[in-house]
Amino acid sequence: MKYVVGVDLGTSAVKILLVDQQGSVVHEVSKSYPLIQEKTGYSEQDPQVWVDQTAAGLSDLLKKADLDAREVEGISFSGQMHGLVLLDEHYDVLRPAILWNDTRTTQQCENIYRQVGEDRLLDLAKNPALEGFTLPKLLWVKENEPEIYDRASTFVLPKDYLRYKMTGELHMEYSDAAGTLLLNIAEKQWSKEICEAVGIRTELCPPLVAPAAEVGTISESFAERTGMNPATKVFAGGADNACGAIGSGILEDGKTLCSIGTSGVVLSYEQGPDKDFQGKVHYFNHGAENAYYTMGVTLSAGHSLSWFKETFANQVDFDDLVAEVGSVPVGANGLLFTPYLVGERTPHADSSIRGSFIGMDSSHRRIDFVRAVMEGITFSLNESIEIFRQNGKQIDTIVSIGGGAKSEAWLQMQADIFDATIVKLTSEQGPGMGAAMLAATGCGWFDSLSACADQFLQEAATYQPKPENVERYRELFELYKAVYKHTADINHVLMRYRK
Repeated sequence: MKYVVGVDLGTSAVKILLVDQQGSVVHEVSKSYPLIQEKTGYSEQDPQVWVDQTAAGLSDLLKKADLDAREVEGISFSGQMHGLVLLDEHYDVLRPAILWNDTRTTQQCENIYRQVGEDRLLDLAKNPALEGFTLPKLLWVKENEPEIYDRASTFVLPKDYLRYKMTGELHMEYSDAAGTLLLNIAEKQWSKEICEAVGIRTELCPPLVAPAAEVGTISESFAERTGMNPATKVFAGGADNACGAIGSGILEDGKTLCSIGTSGVVLSYEQGPDKDFQGKVHYFNHGAENAYYTMGVTLSAGHSLSWFKETFANQVDFDDLVAEVGSVPVGANGLLFTPYLVGERTPHADSSIRGSFIGMDSSHRRIDFVRAVMEGITFSLNESIEIFRQNGKQIDTIVSIGGGAKSEAWLQMQADIFDATIVKLTSEQGPGMGAAMLAATGCGWFDSLSACADQFLQEAATYQPKPENVERYRELFELYKAVYKHTADINHVLMRYRK
């Protein structure tokens, strides 16, 4: 039997999938690691924990599967986007990685607009300057830690560093490079114009490769550490959202994805880089060849539900916490939640906004709050869908993956709020499966990612919108959008009182 491995390097854990030639997940292993959050708005990680936990996970996977490592033909990667990993001339890490959900760089974003020009930035990078992107982080280090910046030889993103430690080869691929704000997305080249405008040396930018590119094999030292075969082919991989699109079959026009993890995204396939969304949503290179995708982001999606559980129901099993959500009526008995726990990305791009419960009274029970949190996350994602529709995209079928696909009540909620058919796949591994599909196609198992998707991906269930719920949610959605308008100024002032 032949296998491939998909490594999904997430924000809180690395998930590793062993996939056979039929697309079945034979075994999976997950290894968690901590965040470093020293101040409000700061979010960092030690890159070494990615390497250590991935190595431990691969070792466990091979033992659990009880197979000959030579049967694993290829491995590829999905990774959390935007995180800045600064390396010196020996490719040693200079400081903890600054992650995608770090929001310290508001001033740097303003400077980028002033130096490059907002319209010109959208022409080249197809995205606005937001705190989550890599370039503002690089500029923050340059301004606040100049001695570290001066020692930097290059930078990479999280999965690129992991891949380097596994192979000894250093690259960045297009789908993740698109999230740095330094890539000319249409030309798939680093933008010298942006680098020169903001004062960044172009030599800092690493070599670029395609997501499907074979970039090497497992190094002898990493093979010895994990039990992997040194002859295993290693493929570049893609950004987590690009791999989520591949692993959900979003490989042609008309296909849309809703993924609810720590953050949440709504993602839609695009054939080219020429559509204009005025920077309201992201525009990135796809993991598929010569393709693109547009994407709206909710920064605190599944994180909002995890936060609620840890803060108010820490002794309750997660499945038990959401089990009775279906018994609560639409609108959570008059309770609204906005999931702005770490700011928001789409459509507001506001690092200072914070979450709210609106409409609380003493009759509300814990399950009402749980339903309100789930509805609030889904309302936030619906703001992205609204932008797509306003720009002429037809969205009537959406593949749902991640935490939002684990609950039938939440799947029905998505159908009703999005007013679209929701598809649940037999495998909801998304990014990890997308990474495995890149490896499978790279190993020659299939002629294309689409052919791989036909073999690997099957529908498990569909959920249709209920007209009576659609109408109620339309009214509630308007109320939800009004909360931001009425709380933004208050939250900006409250930032003075946070540590």
